Amino acid sequence: MKINKEGYRIIAVSGVCCAAIWALIYYMLEVQERSWLMILLTALLVLFWFFIVSFFREPRRVKIHDADLVFSPCDGRVVVTEVVQDDEYFHGKRLQVSIFMSVTNVHINWFPVGGTVRYFKYHPGRFLVAWHPKSSSENERTTTVVETDKGVEVMFRQIAGVVARRIVSYVKVGEHVVQNDKCGFIKFGSRIDILLPEDAKLLVEIGDRVVGTQTPIARIGDFAAKDEEEE
Repeated sequence: MKINKEGYRIIAVSGVCCAAIWALIYYMLEVQERSWLMILLTALLVLFWFFIVSFFREPRRVKIHDADLVFSPCDGRVVVTEVVQDDEYFHGKRLQVSIFMSVTNVHINWFPVGGTVRYFKYHPGRFLVAWHPKSSSENERTTTVVETDKGVEVMFRQIAGVVARRIVSYVKVGEHVVQNDKCGFIKFGSRIDILLPEDAKLLVEIGDRVVGTQTPIARIGDFAAKDEEEE
């Protein structure tokens, strides 16, 4: 199993802390108390450490490229599909899809579309639970806008939650990015919002489980318009 580079320090520090806790309790206990208590403690500390390691796992996935599709930028569950007013960049209505990541999900983030990064901004903020409606505008977050080669602009936000306390983004304004390449990481539970053109054709519903780089969440551009006409 490959481990993402964002986890190296946390995994090492948590491993040292677990070992220190084990040693401290071992020497505090009487000899006759060590047997079953130390077995239980060892099991708990090992399980905790493996949970930390698994959180930073980096799965191998086939990269799919389709300029007319928007792919899920993360693993998780769809919690919002609605038209919202965006006043940060578009200053108009956009179709929003929000995906909640639990602590058991892979927390790597990927570019949902390929193209040129037109906008990026980091926003300090609060740490409301990630599914709270106000988390999109009040929590610590980053905002990225990518313009596809066909001229369609797609925004996505990395949003910290009540547990997540660090957002990592690899985005630089002006660079050309490839669809489904890594764009960042959110440490522990969190959420991502994707803001699409209003005429985008949704391919997911609330409650759907999605897989980053693998699940198309919407169709954009000419093909979306054709699908609407056929319906």
